[in-house]
Amino acid sequence: MSEDKDQNDEEFTLEIEKDTIKKIQEENSDLKEKWQRALADYQNLERRIQVEITQRVSNKTNDLLLSFINIYEDFNRAVEVLSKDDVDTKGLQAIIKNMESLLDDNNIKAINAVGEIFDPEKHEAVSTVEDDSLDDGTITQEVAKGYITEKGILKPSKVIVSKKK
Repeated sequence: MSEDKDQNDEEFTLEIEKDTIKKIQEENSDLKEKWQRALADYQNLERRIQVEITQRVSNKTNDLLLSFINIYEDFNRAVEVLSKDDVDTKGLQAIIKNMESLLDDNNIKAINAVGEIFDPEKHEAVSTVEDDSLDDGTITQEVAKGYITEKGILKPSKVIVSKKK
């Protein structure tokens, strides 16, 4: 009888250990699943933040470049006005040349609009002119230069567009 009791105790202990192992394995599986979800959430957050930072830097860079382009255009207008009054503009022209080098170094190109077909991505129509000799939508005059980078349009050209009568 003592032998049966020892055997029953062993079976009971074995059963308890199996249940405990099973519970620990389930808990381990749950924790592993939660950890994997948390890791995926973290990686997604990390990617999202990196995209956001890149976008903010790009926006700020574009804002800076637009401000620079406005100053560059002011210098060009100043040279144009001063040249009409026979004022020496060599110093200003040297500055403009340096500014153009900076634009070139940053792959910023002027958009050549005259003679092109109007593209709302690159051009902003400020007026239309009737001209039967040109196709509808042909740009006849550029009011303000536009600029483009490798990443896209920095500033659209302001243009006058033809239309048929």
